[in-house]
Amino acid sequence: MSDAAEAITRLVRPIADWPEPGVTFRDVTPLLQDPAAFRVVVDAMAQAAAELGRVDAVVGIEARGFILGAPLALQLSLPFVPVRKEGKLPAETLSTSYELEYGSATVEVHRDAIAPGSRVVVVDDVLATGGTLSAAGELVEQCEAEVAGNLVMIEIAALGGRDRLAGVPLTVLHAY
Repeated sequence: MSDAAEAITRLVRPIADWPEPGVTFRDVTPLLQDPAAFRVVVDAMAQAAAELGRVDAVVGIEARGFILGAPLALQLSLPFVPVRKEGKLPAETLSTSYELEYGSATVEVHRDAIAPGSRVVVVDDVLATGGTLSAAGELVEQCEAEVAGNLVMIEIAALGGRDRLAGVPLTVLHAY
């Protein structure tokens, strides 16, 4: 087991039936409260990003993708691009809607946030059904850019999310 997987196993706590019955939420806040463990996770993501070749930006998905993506972008000396929930960005946006494990949502990115021809990594905390990462990938494509890879801390493998990401490299630090 990698150091990152060990930190995740030790510190990420499951919360049953949240935000609704039948869903097990993976609470990453205990890991974030441990600076050494948080560093191990960001370092593992930086190593995975480095293995993808040229990367021009880090895209983080609201909200916990911001927590992981921003320090990753700083470590890699790359721009950070937020993908936000609908109605949260002030300038002209591109948007797409998708289905979640427990509902549906729309995400947006500023139209000028990603330069055409760029290669980006998309970061989120959890891969469940794959809807959020797939939607972020659609936004990257709308910007005429390419997803070089998806980086997630946790995968809930039984939900089959990786199947929606076929053809795009995926790095998972720990799977449940």
